[in-house]
Amino acid sequence: MVNYNGELLATDKSIFTGSNRAFKYGDALFESVRYVNGTLFFWEDHYFRLMASMRILRMEIPMEFTMEFLEEEIKKTITSNAQDSGAVRVRLTVFRNEGGLYTPTTNQISYVIETNTMESPFFVIEEENYEVELFKDYYVNKDMLSNLKSTNRILNVVAGVYAKENGYANCLLVNTDKKVVEAINGNLFLVKGNEIKTPPLSDGCMDGIIRKNLMKIIAGSEEYDLVEDSISPFELQKVDELFITNSIAGIQPISKYRKKEFDKKVAKSLVGKLNAKARIG
Repeated sequence: MVNYNGELLATDKSIFTGSNRAFKYGDALFESVRYVNGTLFFWEDHYFRLMASMRILRMEIPMEFTMEFLEEEIKKTITSNAQDSGAVRVRLTVFRNEGGLYTPTTNQISYVIETNTMESPFFVIEEENYEVELFKDYYVNKDMLSNLKSTNRILNVVAGVYAKENGYANCLLVNTDKKVVEAINGNLFLVKGNEIKTPPLSDGCMDGIIRKNLMKIIAGSEEYDLVEDSISPFELQKVDELFITNSIAGIQPISKYRKKEFDKKVAKSLVGKLNAKARIG
């Protein structure tokens, strides 16, 4: 079942017309949230990011769109799919209602909630090889729209095709200043000694929920020093570790970039702290 504006519908039922603005213009936002046994991980952060993003895109926020309302709608969808007791991947998509060409005739919105089961209830470090390469055919813009989790992700799609064609697990994206910004599906962190570095939002990276919370963990730690600064491609082969973060995988270590192979020691030490923070919200 999927939840369309509060109505539970069969997954094979047609919902949209050809005039849907998410389809025609990418005029939509989405949140991917991990749910485990009644808890939506970092739900408050997801909710406030969504509200802020809707304001930036001039979408009209319905009066009933409270954090509690959306949480109940998500849980209603999970229950309808008999997924209450396991780990679930939730996707909440918000899009402007149809009408108009590039300029919409309304700023009112609709939403869809989709849920899928997952194997692991918590974030785990995967041990398989995970090789990445730079994607330099197209560049990420250094602006606020790049920070949003919108459905305008054609650059990421083309980078994903490039990775698949060339046998890479992922690609690292570069901005218009030729600085490394993020991966196809998450934020990037570098580890060298006790220093952990990640690009600033001003470089055009996604304003990631796990990025935000992991930065708090690192900043509050006595073991590591957090640095938020631009990353040159030349740095990538000089660090001890590289890892990617997102709300579904948590922390994904990179095992190889070109000739350099990386450790996973810091990633493994941080994933436990991330799980603990997720459980308490």
